[in-house]
Amino acid sequence: MCTRGRGIEFMLAIHATDSKNDESAYREEVQRLTDWCRTNNLSLNVDKTKEMVVDFRRTRRDHSPLHIDSSTVEIVKSTKFLGVHLAEDLTWPLNTSTITKQAQQRLYFLRRLRKARLPPPILTTFYRGTIESILSSCITAWFGNCTASDRKSPQRVVRTAEKIIGVSLPTIYTTHCIRKATSIVDDHTHHPHTLFTLLPSGKRYRSIRALTSRLGNSFFPQAIRLLNTQSLV
Repeated sequence: MCTRGRGIEFMLAIHATDSKNDESAYREEVQRLTDWCRTNNLSLNVDKTKEMVVDFRRTRRDHSPLHIDSSTVEIVKSTKFLGVHLAEDLTWPLNTSTITKQAQQRLYFLRRLRKARLPPPILTTFYRGTIESILSSCITAWFGNCTASDRKSPQRVVRTAEKIIGVSLPTIYTTHCIRKATSIVDDHTHHPHTLFTLLPSGKRYRSIRALTSRLGNSFFPQAIRLLNTQSLV
């Protein structure tokens, strides 16, 4: 949710349906937000408010539109939120193709700097600040559940940058995943800190049991596997 001035300019309401098709809690939460805004002299910009329905049931039912102050909220199949392209089926081809295209455009400037005979350390710094920063944006949230083809697109950009700079570059997801997990482990005030529990040996972390591949490929289970792999090295 982004705020500006005395009003809320943009709000994304993600509605995850359940087996009983009970939407009361969801609509009550939206109503509480609307009432809170009115109490605090804020106004919701309904024209910029989007609703996205996440429904993985085999038989999808019609979703009644959401109303805020007698205005209907637009239902979208995908939207951009905090730089990440979200889709209603929680797949990531749109997000990966968009950031890959942006990163590929920055490769032109990297080639120009190489032609100017800048040393590899400066080229690497430029790569990390202008190319890797795009590819790694919120990567721990989306990369784990990408398809194999979606994962290859950002890596192709990294391999191209390696050829231009002439040095080996680290794998983006693994590097950022371990860095993020380490910061959570070191910060005892971090809410997910309790998910990283050491085994009695004190050398490995307790794995998170996942009943679905979507959960197993998400950040926390993968982060624990990577940390455990590091402990064996």
